[in-house]
Amino acid sequence: MMKIHTMQLKDLEEIKNILQTDFNDFWNFEIFKEELANNNSIYLILRYNNEIVCFGGIKIILDESNIMNIVTKKNKRNQGFAKIILNELIKISKEKKCTSITLEVRENNQPAIHLYETFGFKQVGKRKNYYKNGDPALLMTLTF
Repeated sequence: MMKIHTMQLKDLEEIKNILQTDFNDFWNFEIFKEELANNNSIYLILRYNNEIVCFGGIKIILDESNIMNIVTKKNKRNQGFAKIILNELIKISKEKKCTSITLEVRENNQPAIHLYETFGFKQVGKRKNYYKNGDPALLMTLTF
């Protein structure tokens, strides 16, 4: 059974010990705690068979939504969970009267780029040395 809900601190507590191992080189617990406390941020959790398998979040600034992250547990990838979260984040952005939604994606992350393109996102720029390891990011936008 699948369930989506707004991320709470208890969800973060549940996954804090596996953030780095099961969800990649990712934000740490403290950064996430700060994000959850931010009134402009909205994070969703997707549970499948009562296990957190995917989560994602946006930050709304004026009339623009920025996808902060969408991450699927390593052993649950390529099963459509990120697509479900992305669809929900787009819906929320529209409900909040945003006119566009932007994101950065690792330039070599073809599965993610393909996912965003299927939703209509267009590449509008590139950020050099964006990630910790020096990888560049593509800047993509979807206008409503």
